[in-house]
Amino acid sequence: MLDFYGQYRLQMATKNSAPLASYIDLLLDAVCAVDGQGRFVFVSAACERIFGYTPEELIGRAMIDLVHPADRERTLQAAREIMGGQPMPNFENRYLCKDGKIAHILWSARWSPVDQLRIAVARDITERKLAESKQAALYAISEAAHAAEDLLALFGRIHRIIGEWLPALNFSVALYDHQCQQISFPYQVHDQNAAPQPQGVDTASLCAEVIRSGQPLLLTPEDSGRLPAFDALAHDLHSSCWLGVPLTSPRGTIGALVVKSPPGGEHYTEQDKELLQYVCAQVATAIERKQLHARLQHMAQFDQLTQLPNRELLRERVRAALTRARQEAGRMALLYIDLDKFKQVNDSYGHGVGDLLLQAVASRLKGCVRESDTVARMGGDEFVVLLEKVHEEEDGRRVAEKIRQALSQPLHLGGHLLTIVPSIGLAFYPQHGDEDTQLFKHADDAMYAEKRRQQAL
Repeated sequence: MLDFYGQYRLQMATKNSAPLASYIDLLLDAVCAVDGQGRFVFVSAACERIFGYTPEELIGRAMIDLVHPADRERTLQAAREIMGGQPMPNFENRYLCKDGKIAHILWSARWSPVDQLRIAVARDITERKLAESKQAALYAISEAAHAAEDLLALFGRIHRIIGEWLPALNFSVALYDHQCQQISFPYQVHDQNAAPQPQGVDTASLCAEVIRSGQPLLLTPEDSGRLPAFDALAHDLHSSCWLGVPLTSPRGTIGALVVKSPPGGEHYTEQDKELLQYVCAQVATAIERKQLHARLQHMAQFDQLTQLPNRELLRERVRAALTRARQEAGRMALLYIDLDKFKQVNDSYGHGVGDLLLQAVASRLKGCVRESDTVARMGGDEFVVLLEKVHEEEDGRRVAEKIRQALSQPLHLGGHLLTIVPSIGLAFYPQHGDEDTQLFKHADDAMYAEKRRQQAL
């Protein structure tokens, strides 16, 4: 029985039969024959539609030259197996098309020992692979958005997801604050061994351009002259590809995501840009959800006027501090603070001045304690300070005196000169209790006792 190529040659030589090539050229899949040296000896018409090269341009050319560099070694290994007599019905690799695009190809190939040729059928599965990548990215980012505790954790997960299909030496997320008109970089990963960037070219300028235009930006060394502001990057011999994509939501552009490929490595393509755009649409949605959740959580845990922790968050921190103190046989203190005659300030100068006074008190209290301590507003004119890891009761009393002196300093608020006097009650662990309710009650009672003493004077 004649093999495929033998039938093709026979049909070509038989004048009374319709040429087999005329039927082959009707196929949407490409058919080709490659000799033992790896050169094309026959290609069907579909090859031009898929790869962009005419049959004349392909005949005699080495097949491996068209294969994507990252896929060449395993493609050569597959070719050796086929020539050894092992059919290859489902082999996938990537080809570089004439226009620079990348085509994902599914091959079915076998070796013809009679003609000493590899006969193969190639199916273009580029659209399918892109759709699969989009679906996989959508699922992965959706999972990441639910699993990540905060924005920083979310960005780390997104970095790993994108890194699975896109080589990224540098990875940066920029967020744009429309009210302040400022760009921040909550997540940046840089290659410490990379060569210095050309003068005037950096991640910040790329992000700013992407955010300003609201359009993706793909820069390769071949882009000289297209964007004069980035010509230095294009001319740099050690330069990599840069790809920046806006993070766009219904509210507009909220930021940008920028990646940089390794020097001398795989260049980003228009397909990469399209996929990253799709991914960034999902990322923008996830970011806004996380931001909304963070705002709601902040509102639930912090006082809106002073931005101090509220009573609920304070109780959580006190319980956590008690757990640590028990484990370490340590000590801690609670200071309950009330502003004497605060109601007279509101009655005399209005609630606006009263609010300014509470904000000023919050600021002064924070200036009296360590970063590891907590200043909270219980409500009204009552504040609590949690001091962790105090060595002795005298430490707490020194902080109380420091607070008393700080709050007693005159305040210029709303055109008025105000002087306030605080009443402060202290409670110590373990002297005054080993539960949060006991400590709060003792500190509150001590504060009211001091207030009564001051009123009696």
